[in-house]
Amino acid sequence: MSVVDHSGIGFAPRISEAEVSDYIALLKPRVMSLVIFTALVGLVLAPGHFHPVLAFTSLLCIAVGAGASGALNMALEGDIDALMTRTANRPIPRGRITSGEAMAFGLTLAFFSVMTLGILVNWFAGALLAFTIFFYVVIYTLGLKRRTAQNIVIGGAAGSLPPVVAWVAATGSISVEPLLLFLIIFFWTPPHFWALALFRSDDYARAGVPMLPVVAGPDATRLQILLYTIVLVAVAASPWPLGYFDAIYGVTSLVLGAGMLALAVNVYRRRERSESLRATRKLFAFSILYLFALFATLLLEVVVRALLPLIG
Repeated sequence: MSVVDHSGIGFAPRISEAEVSDYIALLKPRVMSLVIFTALVGLVLAPGHFHPVLAFTSLLCIAVGAGASGALNMALEGDIDALMTRTANRPIPRGRITSGEAMAFGLTLAFFSVMTLGILVNWFAGALLAFTIFFYVVIYTLGLKRRTAQNIVIGGAAGSLPPVVAWVAATGSISVEPLLLFLIIFFWTPPHFWALALFRSDDYARAGVPMLPVVAGPDATRLQILLYTIVLVAVAASPWPLGYFDAIYGVTSLVLGAGMLALAVNVYRRRERSESLRATRKLFAFSILYLFALFATLLLEVVVRALLPLIG
């Protein structure tokens, strides 16, 4: 019988029980899918011709870098994950993988994703990917998450960088467009995660994580969700009047923004527990659709621009 050691330091020889599915779980595949999608939009919007092989390589490296971040995050948060219902089924709390194994796996993926992107595409993109991983693992996971209720606000910068990394991979430089994409994701992150934190606040309190609902209470969290949603809607709509994105995007952002804002107002108004839970769950679910539809519209705009000369 093997001895399970969550710290990764064995007291006796241990035969790993991990399967491929456990290592895939370490990559946080749902988060990775969002990273790939937003990076794809940054890649497609970038001007000029980018060789398909290099484009695929860039997306693969960004995806693997995101997976490395997820694995390293889990390696460092095994104690927290074991205390939370939402995360107790992850490989480390279940004893399928030790923290040491997850750390080695994450560091290996991080090294190869950064080096591959740097050598095959360009070192600016490789360095930015390295910074993204560093920010998520060191600044957010080690520095912010257990210390401040603003962990999501500041730490959200890491999740906002993939489209910028993709743009830099394609062009070798930074421009206004990827920074606008960065800002949209950055201001989307707090209302999205605070909605989750509201109906999972008991989990975070049990684990000792100072999420906003735990530290400041649900009413203050509802107000912050509303304020950040107002800023998000304004930031998301701004590229249209500024002339960076077209009318298809502009109208879509206004329609989606109205839905997002209406749900945030509903969260702010609903204080009774059962109604509040329903309102926050609706906002959380819609926020995922909101970001996906917003970025999908940008892809649609690129397709329309490409087809117009053929139609004309």
